[in-house]
Amino acid sequence: MPTHHLVIQSPALAAAQIEQAAALAQAQGVVHISATAARLLDVGHDDPLRAQVTAWGEQHGVDTAFVPAGARLSHCKVLAMDMDSTLINIECIDEIAGVAGVKPKVAEITEAAMRGEIQDFAESLRRRVALLAGTPAAALEQVYADKLRLNPGAEQLVSTAQAAGLKVLLVSGGFTFFTERLRARLKLDAAYANTLEIVDGVLTGKVLGDILDADAKLAHLRAFGQAHGAMPDQVIALGDGANDLKMLGAARYAVAYRAKPIVRQQTPYALNVAGLDGVLNWFES
Repeated sequence: MPTHHLVIQSPALAAAQIEQAAALAQAQGVVHISATAARLLDVGHDDPLRAQVTAWGEQHGVDTAFVPAGARLSHCKVLAMDMDSTLINIECIDEIAGVAGVKPKVAEITEAAMRGEIQDFAESLRRRVALLAGTPAAALEQVYADKLRLNPGAEQLVSTAQAAGLKVLLVSGGFTFFTERLRARLKLDAAYANTLEIVDGVLTGKVLGDILDADAKLAHLRAFGQAHGAMPDQVIALGDGANDLKMLGAARYAVAYRAKPIVRQQTPYALNVAGLDGVLNWFES
């Protein structure tokens, strides 16, 4: 079997935790990447051991990742990301709803959709957007300025990936008002999302064109990867909700970031405590 390493990371990674993980994974050595991350060398990686290590990490607040030995960031060609609650700290539609005074109603639908309890994302989005009818379009700028922040490690992840030659895609079930600003701010190669209809400076409660749902996210990733000559094993993708699962399934490095249980259960990698730049620690320099 190919040699694998185990990368563990936590904002408060302790020496005792490194020793525990090394013993659990039958590691042949340890490399300290930083004060918050370590690479355990030549570990066992059969399914029962992986499950045991993953459970240990979740119990102790440590992110664990089994990575093929010799993995290089420069071997990848595409970094694809969801926006809301992945690249950024908020669900934009919930915050717009906050300005409009209907946040509890909208947030309830958002949560159910992200957990996978509402199977038809397009219908759930239409229901939420309809609740925003009559909201001044200025609410979008207010949310961007006052509420939207990049999640920890976002800029480092994007800039390092770009420096390594990766093309970066932002693909969101959210709105172009926000993705376009982030595309320009982070110099992303492409961004796709839904467009809110605005008439006379007011949201109509409708979305223009087809809804960008899970199938559309997958289609955009595949087209973007093909355009840049990327095979699935050269793709890193990050997401947090059920709407991201199809896109994540098309990536070798599929990452659940602060994700719902349905997503964590179906992805090989997870960042539960480390920032987005924790992805970088999986690759050797």
